[in-house]
Amino acid sequence: MKALKETKDCSRSLLAIRDSLDLLGGKWKIPIIGALIHFKSARFIELQHALDNITPRMLSKELKELEINQLIERKVISTQPIAITYEITAHGESCSSILQELEKWGNEHRKKIIGK
Repeated sequence: MKALKETKDCSRSLLAIRDSLDLLGGKWKIPIIGALIHFKSARFIELQHALDNITPRMLSKELKELEINQLIERKVISTQPIAITYEITAHGESCSSILQELEKWGNEHRKKIIGK
């Protein structure tokens, strides 16, 4: 009986991890979220410059997916010409502790592997 409960708990935990990885996985989503947590609000070109080597097409695709998942918000500003900014949402801000832990672990891993 205890083993069955532990198996269900493990399955539930793995499902949540899989959901998180499906949403945040890939090369660019976490850096985009990190940049928007840092900037709070940024235009497309500012994000492209902050994220070395990302193509405009890939940035556009990733921003749309993050917007669909309510991690960022696209705002159209009625100026001449029209300006579009991207802002981190409260839901997106909730990723900040994950990013801090990834940064901490990445620094520790780099020291262990490279010695720097």
